[in-house]
Amino acid sequence: MASVPTAVGAPAERREGREKVTGTARYAAEQPRPGRLHARPVPATIARGRVTGIDTAAALEVPGVLTVLTPENAPRLAEPDDATLALLQNSRVPHRGWFVALVVAETLEAARAGAAAVRVRYAAEEHDVALTASHQQAYVPEEANGGYPARTERGEPDAAFGSAAVRVDTEYRVPPLHNHPMEPHATTAHWDGERLTVHNSSQGSTAVRATLAQMFQLPEDRITVVAEHVGGGFGSKGTPRPDVVLAAMAARHTGRPVTVALPRRFLPTVVGHRAPTLQRVRLGADADGRLTSLIHEVTTHTSRVKEFVEQAAVPARIMYASPHSRTLHRVVPLDVPSPSWMRAPGEAPGMYALESAMDELAGELGMDPVELRIVNEPDTEPDSGRPFSSRHVVQCLREGARRFAWSARDPRPGSRREGPLLVGSGVAAATYPVQMWPSTAEARALPDGGYLVRVNATDIGTGARTVLAQIAADVLAVPLERVLIQVGSSDLPSASLAGGSSGTASWGWAVHEASSQLAARLAEHSGPLPGEGLAARADTAGKADADSPWSRHAFGAHFAEVGVDTVTGEVRVRRLLGVYAAGRILNARTARSQFVGGMTMGLGMALTEGSTTDEAFGDFAESDLASYHVPAHADVPDVQAHWIDEDDPHLNPMGSKGIGEIGIVGTAAAIGNAVHHAIGVRLRELPLTPDRVLAALADRGGRGR
Repeated sequence: MASVPTAVGAPAERREGREKVTGTARYAAEQPRPGRLHARPVPATIARGRVTGIDTAAALEVPGVLTVLTPENAPRLAEPDDATLALLQNSRVPHRGWFVALVVAETLEAARAGAAAVRVRYAAEEHDVALTASHQQAYVPEEANGGYPARTERGEPDAAFGSAAVRVDTEYRVPPLHNHPMEPHATTAHWDGERLTVHNSSQGSTAVRATLAQMFQLPEDRITVVAEHVGGGFGSKGTPRPDVVLAAMAARHTGRPVTVALPRRFLPTVVGHRAPTLQRVRLGADADGRLTSLIHEVTTHTSRVKEFVEQAAVPARIMYASPHSRTLHRVVPLDVPSPSWMRAPGEAPGMYALESAMDELAGELGMDPVELRIVNEPDTEPDSGRPFSSRHVVQCLREGARRFAWSARDPRPGSRREGPLLVGSGVAAATYPVQMWPSTAEARALPDGGYLVRVNATDIGTGARTVLAQIAADVLAVPLERVLIQVGSSDLPSASLAGGSSGTASWGWAVHEASSQLAARLAEHSGPLPGEGLAARADTAGKADADSPWSRHAFGAHFAEVGVDTVTGEVRVRRLLGVYAAGRILNARTARSQFVGGMTMGLGMALTEGSTTDEAFGDFAESDLASYHVPAHADVPDVQAHWIDEDDPHLNPMGSKGIGEIGIVGTAAAIGNAVHHAIGVRLRELPLTPDRVLAALADRGGRGR
């Protein structure tokens, strides 16, 4: 019998690719049910207060408008665990942009016109949206996002810092950042008696079903949530958002299917954002560059609706060896929209500050930045003492330096000029935790010789369908084309959400186990298969979420070369290079796409992305893609992603780590360090926009010819 080619690791094409490029893939708002209505929310125009009256008369006169839901007539819901979903239940306005009404109409255009015609009266109250490190209401929470303790301390970090031979004490600022997926948040909801079906743009339909069941007081088996195709999320679709609740409410109220597609300008205020962070990093080292003290303290904001604390100081707990260390998170409750997850929450802003500070320390020492990181490589996780399941940061740095030709770099800042351009290069390390959650999956052998794998995974554009099929094909020792896969519906075996770079590791474990059990059953079976085939089901509860004695992380190294225009202040990234240690790579094609996508998002974080909070109105000033600038193709001329072979037996049956977020983690720092190398001035606030660069050049006295 001929051997079957190994499917795992191969650069298999995405299974849904043809559907997407031909337009046949249906997304949440593209569900043309008979009698479907459209609904548009009405956002509050004050930053804090309460609604005193809503005049819907003009809206109801708009042709096609059927009804306007307000706190007076909206269906009553059970109080949700997530307070951002308690919509149209009372008159409170906790922040600007909070939805205070919903216009339901025959067409999208009528709904939009009707929403513009609604008149709302308010009793406004004084508001506070300004984040400062000295804010009187700042406090240390019990824990930060992810369940991490808000504070850790080892040794005597202040005394050790004070006595260090070389010291760096700096502050960094990262502004509010927004996810802006290609497909805005959308839901189409339909009731059939007491049975609810929703098509929702979500990173996890199992969680959406559970939330709807609780709020509408229904058994979960009466709810089906479908998320077959999702046009990106980056964390903002990780939990249910207002669109799904509003669509279900409107569908129940009208008795007809309803689609709610949130306008892009509404997204920053209602689907989460990366909270701004004010970060102070203190590094003390001996003359050889070995850290003696590491202190990373973060102040961020949260809303008054619910607490969310960006865990930006957490990476400092595992990254570098230091006998004395403190990490601290402080949070200020403000009248702002609720922050939430954005790609690599905690790690992305935290590593920007830490890796920038490491670059500053290298400058103070007169030491190569790559070598400084290698000198401070820990043997075990510094805070816990746990051994690493695998840790190949040094290999990533060495391989990246070789590929980038780092040794040819003149370390002197401002030493390379090309006409009006100053050219520089920078490096940063990266880390992201390995996370896995329980999931269930079913694998079935069919009489026609095919195989069907069913799991409620969510493919948010990462190629999950393809990779899971590869895992099953490998275990079953059959060609990849014989494996069919079903994902994206809560009627399938339940699975965790697509977030925290945990999806493939979590779902893949369940698929691997179900396929292994099926292979064993087939080996014992004789004769033809029954009409329904032969099936096996796996549940990884108690295994995927079991405590581990190992510290499990993906690691990487980022290198960047930039050209800074001394006349315009414009920064152009010429080259980006990433090298990663992320366990076994399951699909070379989709993995490279994920790495490059993360690096591109990190480039945006460094140079163009950022929003400001208008203190007078309590609103984000940049609320669409005309003002919130994300990278275009012209911004990323040369981006390369590579990885090293890593065999880690302490993860899951596939030996895989998450790859969706490690690509963004160190990119902004590498670019910032490259800008410093180019112009000789350190900019410590993102993004590195032309106005800030020109101001730095003016201070330096090096404004170009």
